[in-house]
Amino acid sequence: MPKMKTKSGAKKRFTVSASGRIKRSFAYKRHILTKKDTKTKRQLRGTTEVHAADKAMVRSMLPYA
Repeated sequence: MPKMKTKSGAKKRFTVSASGRIKRSFAYKRHILTKKDTKTKRQLRGTTEVHAADKAMVRSMLPYA
């Protein structure tokens, strides 16, 4: 059986920690930042964990992570 391919879009967007948690960054921080409040932009910094409902789908896109 051939190797499974990792989805290249998922490879760029998600990182898996050593404990197995899947981390993602926040959306809406790429452009049109002048009309966004400073508080909003500050809260979009950093990473958060993928929601439990989406975890299985992300895992299937990253078979070797």
